[in-house]
Amino acid sequence: MNRVALLIGGNQGDRRRLIEQATVLIQERIGTVAALSSFYETEPWGDFETEGGERKPENFLNQALLVETSLNAHEILCEALSIEAALGRVRPTTSHPRKYHSRPMDIDLIFFNDEVIDTPDLTIPHPRMHLRRFVLEPLAEIMPDYRHPLLKKTVKEMLHEV
Repeated sequence: MNRVALLIGGNQGDRRRLIEQATVLIQERIGTVAALSSFYETEPWGDFETEGGERKPENFLNQALLVETSLNAHEILCEALSIEAALGRVRPTTSHPRKYHSRPMDIDLIFFNDEVIDTPDLTIPHPRMHLRRFVLEPLAEIMPDYRHPLLKKTVKEMLHEV
């Protein structure tokens, strides 16, 4: 059985309801939700692109999940993208690659077992997770002692460093 850590959330629509719907779909399509964190609300992070110069984007609501699954990492990615689309996510087709966008649902694969995966469509562990408090706080709640396979630090240690 594989174990995948996911961070789910968004900043459009009824954020809590969308997270709850995503959790149900993850349970149906990916595997058993073994642990989930509290909800965490944070301001948008990074170089955020708004549509038509509109006001500052809404805050994000996020939750971390630990899921037990028979799927491999690429199968999980395909299901995650399908769930995002089912919940209203439309990925921009033309954008600066470093810009972030508002979205009703985002599902990030953070860890997959203790594996390191680096393919054109998937990088695990998530390449910037150790820099993002909004990822580390919910992860520390459900898996504080998990050790990053490349950095060799626990989630709790990485959280103390941001």
